[in-house]
Amino acid sequence: MKNALLIIALVFFSCCKAQENTVKFPENGMVPKANLNQVSWIQGHWKGEAFGGITEEIWSPPLGDSMMFSFKLVSDGKVVFYELGGIRQVDETLIFQLKHFGNDFKGWEEKDETVDAKLVKIEGNRVYFDEFTFEKISDTEINIYVVIKENGETEEVKFNYKKQ
Repeated sequence: MKNALLIIALVFFSCCKAQENTVKFPENGMVPKANLNQVSWIQGHWKGEAFGGITEEIWSPPLGDSMMFSFKLVSDGKVVFYELGGIRQVDETLIFQLKHFGNDFKGWEEKDETVDAKLVKIEGNRVYFDEFTFEKISDTEINIYVVIKENGETEEVKFNYKKQ
């Protein structure tokens, strides 16, 4: 019995700890007021490593009520996939949106679908969207935490980027 309780406790704490840097938008939650100037530090050309390859994100400065980005994962000298999207100013808050594309630029989501993440909060050096967190480490380093769901499993993945 003690072993079973120990295993259950370990599973519970490892699941909880796995998502310590991201938050879920609360059901019936209210989006906070925010503007693009509060997240403009995300702009820049960023490179890092993840999924056994090189990751690259390029973020534009705020313009036209949005910040646009492109992402690619390169492994063994070949592009694995791309993402295009941005952070948009909508009314008095922000929304993070993206679309995935294979290395042949064929979309993963349906034509008119995007992955949308509502703003949860901005605290100190972190911007929390629904299951996405941007963290400013310094003017030349950021972390992006993403909750990835695949085959019934949920995992928080950390992308560490250095400014190019």
